[in-house]
Amino acid sequence: MAPQLATLAEEPGGGEEAARARRKTGLHAALHRWARARIPLRFLSGGGGGGGGVGGGGGGGHPSPDLRVLLSVLACPLSPVPVLPRHPRNVASSAQYILEQFRATTGCGKIEGAAKSMYAAGRVRMAMAPEPGIGIGIGIGGGGGGGHEGCFVVWQLVPDMWLVEMAVAGHAVAAGCDGRVAWRRTPWLGAHAARGGGARPLRRALQGLDPVTIASVFSAAEHVGEKAVDGEDCFALRLDVAPSVLSAWGDGAAEVIRHGMTGYFSQRSGLLARLDDSQLTRIQTPGAPAMYWETTVSSRLGDYRAADGGAAVVAHAGTSVAHLARFGADVGAARAFTRMEEEWTIDDVAFNVAGLCPESFIAPEEVRSGGGGGSSSSRRYDGGGGAIAKKK
Repeated sequence: MAPQLATLAEEPGGGEEAARARRKTGLHAALHRWARARIPLRFLSGGGGGGGGVGGGGGGGHPSPDLRVLLSVLACPLSPVPVLPRHPRNVASSAQYILEQFRATTGCGKIEGAAKSMYAAGRVRMAMAPEPGIGIGIGIGGGGGGGHEGCFVVWQLVPDMWLVEMAVAGHAVAAGCDGRVAWRRTPWLGAHAARGGGARPLRRALQGLDPVTIASVFSAAEHVGEKAVDGEDCFALRLDVAPSVLSAWGDGAAEVIRHGMTGYFSQRSGLLARLDDSQLTRIQTPGAPAMYWETTVSSRLGDYRAADGGAAVVAHAGTSVAHLARFGADVGAARAFTRMEEEWTIDDVAFNVAGLCPESFIAPEEVRSGGGGGSSSSRRYDGGGGAIAKKK
């Protein structure tokens, strides 16, 4: 039997002086004990399941290049648009009518205004699929196949504070938002603020996990037609980031040309069945030809059921397929493609977590002081709101 593994982020927080001070309080100690009893704590060691999967990457030190790309693109990307202020709902438009169906089916009315916080824990398996059509070929919790296994926890505090911590094949990444700025921390880049600044929700929350945030984000969407998703007729709602916002996301060498997201809502059930987003970024460093990075991520959501005693209906499983394409003068007319896949299962969801407070979401010191992240010329675009170190 494998030895007991160390725990993964049993309470939210950046590990700073404030976090140490909070641990001394009875309330925070109670939260610590509550999380210890509920979070599935596995896969933190490279010796665990999947640590020696596609591309290696288990054990100590830095992750393998393949695992680094997987974690950069799939672990904790952001939504392209923020949570919008609440306004009186108008069902005159077809888009708002579709969202009203979604709200009714998922029970948004039960938790909107009543649920101040949320916690979720789950398992994930991700792998590289270099050739189109080659999938992971595995099921989470089932045997066979390659890939990197891991687990994650998500904490949220209404309206726009959140923290996600994930450990895959012995390597941990984290991301969060303190209500003002979103940030990420990786073993190879440290902590740094997300491009463009500001508060944006976690994309993982939009993958059927947080119906209130989904309804808020898509409240400004446009109904662009219908499409069959896995044999089910769906309404398509489209969001595109305004050019003025995209220009603010640039960081010198990188210019985001477009970023959009489409949600497909079942005409039969009203639930969100698929979430697609795409982003095109131009990278121009001094003395080098321009390169373009295009990232597309398509997530299929399923196993919708009631959570936390029927408070709301959330997706408890899903899959994501990501394509990272590079093209430009340096690779001629050809495109270099990287294909990644992810499967996840949600094991536990709870609302109104006792003891969760704004101080639990303090950003790391490097982000608060304006440091971290380094020069964009020394990094490679990851397609998911950050950068990954150049492959050696």
